[in-house]
Amino acid sequence: MTQPRHALLATIALVVGGVAIGTTEFVTMGLLPDIAQGISVSIPEAGHSISAYAAGVVVGAPLLAMLGATWPRKELLVGLTVAFVIGNVMTALAPDYGWLLVARFVAGMPHGAFFGVAALVAVDLAAKGREGRAVSRVMLGIPIANVLGVPGATWLGQNFGWRSAYWLVAVLGIVTVGLLMAYIPHLERNIEGTIRRELQGFATVQVALTLLVGAIGFGGMFAMASYIAPTVTDVTGLDASAVPLFLLASGIGGLVGTPLAGRLGEWSVLRAITIGCVGMGVNLVAFALTAHWWPTALFFYFLSSVLAGILVVNLQLRLMQVAGEAQTLAAASNHAALNTANALGAWLGGLVIANGLGYTAPSWVGAGLSVLGAAVLGLSLLKHRADTRPSLARVS
Repeated sequence: MTQPRHALLATIALVVGGVAIGTTEFVTMGLLPDIAQGISVSIPEAGHSISAYAAGVVVGAPLLAMLGATWPRKELLVGLTVAFVIGNVMTALAPDYGWLLVARFVAGMPHGAFFGVAALVAVDLAAKGREGRAVSRVMLGIPIANVLGVPGATWLGQNFGWRSAYWLVAVLGIVTVGLLMAYIPHLERNIEGTIRRELQGFATVQVALTLLVGAIGFGGMFAMASYIAPTVTDVTGLDASAVPLFLLASGIGGLVGTPLAGRLGEWSVLRAITIGCVGMGVNLVAFALTAHWWPTALFFYFLSSVLAGILVVNLQLRLMQVAGEAQTLAAASNHAALNTANALGAWLGGLVIANGLGYTAPSWVGAGLSVLGAAVLGLSLLKHRADTRPSLARVS
């Protein structure tokens, strides 16, 4: 059994890696004007670097998880972090637009696989009955990045050139490599793991339904959050300087929701996901109805991140429950599904805005996506009950 102190140090190593990944994922949004000016493209063109990163996550999560299926998990985490460092160094050195897009794609590829494998390692090191809390602690890297890493890297990039932000992230990645090598215990090579076994375990109805819950249901939050800046100014009526307050509230919401998610997951993973999906739908309706008043707008935006934390952690736990021999592939694919949700929610939200329905319309769309996610979860629950109900023949 792993000693508590060693488990704590291992968790810290994984969280630092999560902070680095969360920072590089979101810092680009705050530096788009600087990046655009630096490489002589328009801001919308520079924005494609965000899409390139998301594409890297979607492609890299299953691909790297399959290729690393037989690797010891410590060595796989180190390899993924080295790839992450390379992608961010490439970004910092990018001489032109094409190089930047490739660099962001490369930087995104290890994202999902890192969090997936980190969750598996956390469970390996956790005391029995505390697996949910172990996974939730690992996932704290993203909200910590939103509260500390992203504002800090954005300030650095705005004052010392946008490339400095990615150099900072690369340094964080190097620190993570050192921490992983020092504090993650050696875990035996998965001799049973092969690409074929991973694919066979992955191709199940419950894995597909769980990923769909994430890809659709989680899109609800992104439909609203993608347009929070113009919502704050045009609907709530605040100055643009108030937007960072909303972003800070979102980060704090993640810090609240993520550890809460672990405890809910130890109670019931499926019930926790239900709370996340249904709660998100209700919350988005409440946001749409009260966004004109800043206290309620701020509160419901905060609450959306609390519910998002509950969803992310428990979708991860659910995949680990149903994946069978596809543990690495399924765990990594959770973040591919969440990035699909990001793209879906932002696209649908932009669509209703472009059709003149206003900045509260994305929240209504998001509520609809949350309802659809809950419906898919309902199918998963029915399948779960059918699979676990004793047959009449067995009873007789």
